[in-house]
Amino acid sequence: MKPRITVDGTLPKALGLSRARVKSAAAFFAAKSSARIGVPFREVAVILQDDASSAEVHLAVNGAEGPTDAITQGYDPMPGEEPGVYGEVYVNCDRAQKVAPKRRGWSPAKELLLYVAHGIDHLSGADDFSARDYARMRRRELSWISALDGM
Repeated sequence: MKPRITVDGTLPKALGLSRARVKSAAAFFAAKSSARIGVPFREVAVILQDDASSAEVHLAVNGAEGPTDAITQGYDPMPGEEPGVYGEVYVNCDRAQKVAPKRRGWSPAKELLLYVAHGIDHLSGADDFSARDYARMRRRELSWISALDGM
């Protein structure tokens, strides 16, 4: 069974992405992540944000000040729901537009999709607290982006 993926918020035209592309990428990343952990993804909401909204959610969810690229919030299934991964991935469209030009050959669209991949990777239980874990996550997420580009 495929997960239910929703995309909410404003998607700036400057990113050159459609909501359908964000949704299909999120579904692809969820499938990759699900295969890695052996647990099905059930529902994921991707919430598109600007810097101001990101700063509010970052403080509320993580107790940290300022905007960030991606924030995740996982949830336990409600009574009667199937076991699996449920959550929200907040991604910062402003940050994607600011960071992408600093990466050679990288577009704001790819940067935003990297944030979606990163958030979904976190929902599956991956963390980036150590340099080694960060590198492991980044390699995995870049491989997902590469595979997505090949589709």
